[in-house]
Amino acid sequence: MKVCLYFEGEKMIATSGIGRALKHQIAALNTQGIETTTDPDDDYDILHINTIYVGSEAVIKHARSRNIPVVYHAHSTEEDFKNSFILSNQLAPLFKQRLISLYSSADEIITPTPYSKKILESYGITVPITAISNGVDLSRFSPDEEKIKAFRDYFSLKEEDKVVLSVGLFFKRKGILDFIEVAKRCPQYKFIWFGHTPSLSIPKEIRDATINYPANVIFPGYVSGPIIQGAYAGSDAFFFPSYEETEGIVVLEALASYQNILIRDIGAFDPWMIHGVNCYKGKNIDEFVSLLEDIVEKRCPETKIEGRKTAEQRSFEKVGEQLKKVYDRVLAINEKTI
Repeated sequence: MKVCLYFEGEKMIATSGIGRALKHQIAALNTQGIETTTDPDDDYDILHINTIYVGSEAVIKHARSRNIPVVYHAHSTEEDFKNSFILSNQLAPLFKQRLISLYSSADEIITPTPYSKKILESYGITVPITAISNGVDLSRFSPDEEKIKAFRDYFSLKEEDKVVLSVGLFFKRKGILDFIEVAKRCPQYKFIWFGHTPSLSIPKEIRDATINYPANVIFPGYVSGPIIQGAYAGSDAFFFPSYEETEGIVVLEALASYQNILIRDIGAFDPWMIHGVNCYKGKNIDEFVSLLEDIVEKRCPETKIEGRKTAEQRSFEKVGEQLKKVYDRVLAINEKTI
């Protein structure tokens, strides 16, 4: 079996969750001995398409002309398109119609969580939908003292400094304004937000907030490798106040790092993230401040062990096994219809 993993605009999305999904899919399929290609003109048995740009339709049409089944990975919904780029809310209805059209052209749809599956079904899509996690590299995000030291040295952190970490694009949807407000109310901690979005593409409210922010907030931009890996494990809490996700790969990375996690109580994290077991959940600024202080000051039970177990259930090997089942299914159906 050979699968074409198609990611249009690969360089443009490289630093996003969808961009990381490409590496995750290759790694997951490698665990099952499944050969992959990213060239749609190559010979392959299944097209596994991940993006929704203008070239996607042509690639699907080309696969159909060769009687190749199509699996569509639904990373996006109308809900998580809103409150991101400039004009995203105005364009959201058109975006939804495009998603419905493209996703409906597949033989089967894969989406990261039961929550995103429910959203797609609410669109009236009748193609079979399977929820499969994006997965996480357990070894890459396992705590490493050298990486933790590299992180703390990079930011010149003192031994007594307590750090709250987040990772994401500069989107209102990601909760960046709430992150800044919580930092204002917790001046005793340092708050670091890894990630970057070109300023011309985000609303003025977000641009202003990421220019004028409290002294205890650090925006280092996009950082990869040992620094961010050390940050996941070496911080005192991972705080992710996102309003909407399909899964949240950064949450998986924090879980894999044995980190205590505070997230917003939203549908994407049900039922797999459980308050007081593998994470803590809040609904507003006041709750975030109270929970965060309890987590950092160790006034509440740690959730990191159960969190790591949650990540282990989303290992590349387990994801690969689930992907293979989908591939086997669409190949079998395709053979019957040829």
